Amino acid sequence: MLTALAIGALAVTGSAGAAGYPDKTVNYIIPFGPGGESDISARLQEPVFKAMTGQTLAIQYKPGAGGAASWSQLNGMTADGYTVMGTNLPHIVLQPLQKDVGYQTDDITTVFWFHYTPDALMVPADSPIKTLKDFVAAAKAAPGATTLAGSGTNSANHLAQQRFDKLAGIKTTYVPFGGTGPANTALLGKQVAGSWAYTTVQMSLGAQVRCLGVAMEQRHPKLPDCPTFKEQGFDLVGGAYRGVAVPKSTPADVQAKLAATLAKINADPGFIQKMEEGGFAMLNVGPDKMGEFMAGMKAQYGALAKEMGIVKK
Repeated sequence: MLTALAIGALAVTGSAGAAGYPDKTVNYIIPFGPGGESDISARLQEPVFKAMTGQTLAIQYKPGAGGAASWSQLNGMTADGYTVMGTNLPHIVLQPLQKDVGYQTDDITTVFWFHYTPDALMVPADSPIKTLKDFVAAAKAAPGATTLAGSGTNSANHLAQQRFDKLAGIKTTYVPFGGTGPANTALLGKQVAGSWAYTTVQMSLGAQVRCLGVAMEQRHPKLPDCPTFKEQGFDLVGGAYRGVAVPKSTPADVQAKLAATLAKINADPGFIQKMEEGGFAMLNVGPDKMGEFMAGMKAQYGALAKEMGIVKK
């Protein structure tokens, strides 16, 4: 009898917890340092979260190993919905393929993917390369001579370079830098012919660069003059994806409530405007689409990892 009562009490407690969630501050861990796209988007989410729930998102930074230091600890954290963590693609797929990083892709329970920064190919504004057609012609004329900056090895930028080279039948040389800032400096200083970057970079650099193509289904609303790769004959869509994950033992109803709240934030007109003004592209992948979305991403990145020779032995 006592056992039955205890079980009933636990059930009621769990249900009430989800119904009232959140009723206190939610700790939002960014597995990188401050100032990057993950931080910027979290800070844009925070006031909308507070307006909708009455609670605060306490943003904190735990950088290390490209995010792996935090992701490897996620499932050991308190699983009550009050500890959440930023999660990123292609990171959580590629890192475990390269080496032992303390977690596997399927260990990361992402409840919602809310945006991505589309890959964009750009050159200095005064470059003789005016169009994507010019770029491809130059690369074909001198295989390997076209140098392109990017934010790190095996990053979304690097994958975009590999994918586009294959689609266009060209060979370019990717030059990895320690982040977007150094890559931008190299581009503006003409140390490289061009750069694989993101729409966020195009927004920040403005007229100093020329955008040859953006990896979106349709043109970015704030970059109407930058054509998509698809409209120029190349099926290239992608970039760096960002979402929110929780420890895997977080109750399913709490996960669902968190996902629903993030979906509401993503539908807020003011939030959308600020995100798009920053160069971000909105994305809405919740629990109902998560399995299909992740299966597709794992297949795509896994195939690229093999082609690039970065799969661990």
